[in-house]
Parts: sequence; structure tokens; C-alpha cells
Amino acid sequence: KPQNLLISDTGELKLADFGLARAKSVPSHTYSNEVVTLWYRPPDVLLGSTEYSTCLDMWGVGCIFVEMIQGVAAFPGMKDIQDQLERIFLVLGTPNEDTWPGVHSLPHFKPERFTLYSSKNLRQAWNKLSYVNHAEDLASKLLQCSPKNRLSAQAALSHEYFSDLPPRLWELTDMSSIFTVSNVRLQPEAGESMRAFGKNNSYGKSLSNSKH
Repeated sequence: KPQNLLISDTGELKLADFGLARAKSVPSHTYSNEVVTLWYRPPDVLLGSTEYSTCLDMWGVGCIFVEMIQGVAAFPGMKDIQDQLERIFLVLGTPNEDTWPGVHSLPHFKPERFTLYSSKNLRQAWNKLSYVNHAEDLASKLLQCSPKNRLSAQAALSHEYFSDLPPRLWELTDMSSIFTVSNVRLQPEAGESMRAFGKNNSYGKSLSNSKH
């Protein structure tokens, strides 16, 4: 989830909170299905699967990618797992054996419990994806209900979405700041700007009050 993504002043991304992490090299096939914050948990795990790999993380990447562009969480479930799945299926369509082979074998998949939704273009749910070249296509390939269909990290890096990044970004050494590249900058969130402006400032107060 975004709260566990830390960005340094050189643009270096660090991951935090490895409470339920697993070493990639450890050969194992079954884990707990009580992993990942609900909003970022993939449908296969929500449906009771305990057999997953890095595809679990790529679903989370897709959710965060949408959230960064749209400005709101992709699937903000408010109640329970059932509600979370309904929010996912509302956008991606309710799965069946044709769209997701093997879904009927998952422990918690009961077709009669779910509303039957058709899949839709992601821009219908998150309109700002259409503002950024290739963003909708990348999001759609990450947010696949079937884990086998999700884009890998390596394939995602080769996606057209990244094609218009400055070539020099790919040539930086590990310790170099991305902000040494022309036109690359970190945009502060509105909340950060407000805190920097000062809590005692009348404009800052009006912004705070407008949220309540």
C-alpha cells in the first residue's frame, strides 16, 4: 500500500513493513490468505487461494498505479471481503471459467453470492487514466483477476507507458539522484504544501476546515 512506499529526497524508492513478506528464493506453494491490506489484496487471495507468488505483488502495483493517477484508492472496500470483491468485479467483471479458468475451485468462490457484472474500460471507472499515454493499458494488464494473466515486473518495465521517460534515467548509477535528470521532479502532495505553509496561517486553516 502507498503508506509503505517511502521516497527519499534523491527519488529513491524504499519498501517498508515486511511483516508477512516471504523470501523469493524460498520454495513454497502455500501461504496464508490473510495477507496484504484489504484494498490491495488480489481477488484470488480474497477468494481463499493460498498458492501465489509475485503476481500477488503485481496486483498491488496495479492498485497503487491507478491511485497515483486518479488520486483515490482503486478499490476502497468499506465492509468485508465480500464488499471488496464486489468492488473489483464491478470494474473488471464477475469472473467465470471462461474468463478465469479454475476460479470455481477456489474455496470462497460461490457464483450465487456475487452480482453478475460485465467488464468495462478502466477509464470508465478512473477517468484520469485517459489523460496519460498508455496508462490505461498498463493498468489493465496489471489488474487481471486471474493471477496467471498479470504482467510481471520485468514486462511492466518494458511497457510503452515508460517509453517517453528521459533515456538518461535508465543510465543512472544506483546511488545517483533521479532529480539530476532534466524535467524530473517530485511533486509534493497538497497536504504537504499545507503543512509547509503553516498551521497558524489563515489559508492553511481554511484548507483544514474545508475537509470536515
